[in-house]
Amino acid sequence: MNKGRERRTGGRRPARTGAVLSMLLLAVLLLSACSGNSVFHTDTETTDSVSRVPWDYRLVEGTVGDLIGSDMTVLPDNEMLPNDGNYATGDKIWTLQFMDAELVTDADQKNDIRLSSWSTIKSYGDQKSAIADLKNLKVSITTDVDLVGVYKTEYKNKTRNFAVIELPSGNRIKQPIDDNRYKALEKQKKASVVLEEVHDFADYDSAYAKFRGWAK
Repeated sequence: MNKGRERRTGGRRPARTGAVLSMLLLAVLLLSACSGNSVFHTDTETTDSVSRVPWDYRLVEGTVGDLIGSDMTVLPDNEMLPNDGNYATGDKIWTLQFMDAELVTDADQKNDIRLSSWSTIKSYGDQKSAIADLKNLKVSITTDVDLVGVYKTEYKNKTRNFAVIELPSGNRIKQPIDDNRYKALEKQKKASVVLEEVHDFADYDSAYAKFRGWAK
């Protein structure tokens, strides 16, 4: 009798399995119909290009607060830093602070810039040493860049001129210009500009160039 039950039970399993598979297939088809797309089709979407670049540095004067092991607090923000200079409580020091940026570039080369907060990365016992480091991290250069073009806009009978240039990073920026510069650049393919190269403190070869003005 047990063998008979086993045979009868075993005979029902394929039917149940088939019913479950049919229900799953029906659910998949319903989901596909609701979404309007085949479940076997994947849409390819154009995504923005995102990169993180060094953006700026600044020097801040502070005072050494409490000493905690090999670390120290720096007033007035009470920020914790390694006491690499073997400072004593009450010493006046300078700190180097760093800011980076997330650049989101769309298909039209337009940028959305998202700045980070300032973070302290190094301390100095005197301002001269701090300035020397800063000069190496923020470098001013004069160079020629690609001129995408110039154009005019008019609003309430007022005309404004703009130039679009492409930075060495590949990002394009728009700058307002006067009538004289518009005429000078109108037929040009290159423009002479002043750039500020901001280098990454941890990886000096990684740098981002920011527009700082026209060279002539």
